Amino acid sequence: MNILTFDIGGTYIKYAVMNENGEFSERNRIRTPRTSREELIDVLAGVFENYAGIDGIAISMPGIIDRKNGYCYMGGALSYNNEFFLRDALYEKCHVPIVMENDAKCAAMAEASFGALKDTEDGFVLIFGTMIGGGYIHNHRLIRGTHFAAGEVSYITSSHDGYPYREEVFGNRCGTPHLCRMYAEAAGLDPEEVSGVTVFEAVNSGNARALKVLDQYCHEIALQIFNLQTILDPGRFAIGGGISAQPVFTETIRKKLKELYDACPYAIPHAEVVACAFQNDANLIGALSCWLEDYLQK
Repeated sequence: MNILTFDIGGTYIKYAVMNENGEFSERNRIRTPRTSREELIDVLAGVFENYAGIDGIAISMPGIIDRKNGYCYMGGALSYNNEFFLRDALYEKCHVPIVMENDAKCAAMAEASFGALKDTEDGFVLIFGTMIGGGYIHNHRLIRGTHFAAGEVSYITSSHDGYPYREEVFGNRCGTPHLCRMYAEAAGLDPEEVSGVTVFEAVNSGNARALKVLDQYCHEIALQIFNLQTILDPGRFAIGGGISAQPVFTETIRKKLKELYDACPYAIPHAEVVACAFQNDANLIGALSCWLEDYLQK
């Protein structure tokens, strides 16, 4: 079986031909169209036409996605996909079964099917990028919610008083750009010149300012994991995104969680935190998992 998988990002579309075991036989990438949904459909169909014997198409993409009906309510970084029956439009040119899902939820499916959550019935995936993507796995299945937004933790408020203004929601306070801004301010650097690489180079070299910033940053993350564990009681949290490749990131989250549990006067379950098994391939693997769930595992 050959499934053509797409990971549609803001800059590039990564694509691969994969089998039902998650093995890659072909892979490449192409620039993401920035102008129109019609151009996007033409690009996806053009890739499809390059391969013979494709049994299906699996798509990971930003936004709020109704996977059952192949509808994109909100396109995230690709706003031209707002309120768009993308699956129907693509099927007009590619007559194979097509599945589409939100990118963070695809990452969660990858971990549940093949990765860090494979051996637990319930788990939660947090993907740290520009904001924070999330996916909740229950009984080995992805939970989507009434409005297809289950697991969208970015909009949890971190405000202690007043209304949750934009800068106070979890995704903005703990997305990777905020970590960079925190370090730039602490070190007196130009924020435009600070990246995640800059921060973790300083952390791994023992820079006191960087270590203090990471400690503060991970404290807020630990607080929300503490809350999610209390509400959902997952067996494990898997941490993904570019900065999750740094072992000190997950180690610091664990340290801050331990401090919270040590201070808690109640006997409550403790959250287990691990790094995601997949990095750059997570969305492709998760899109495949969604396709298999819909068409092979019924």
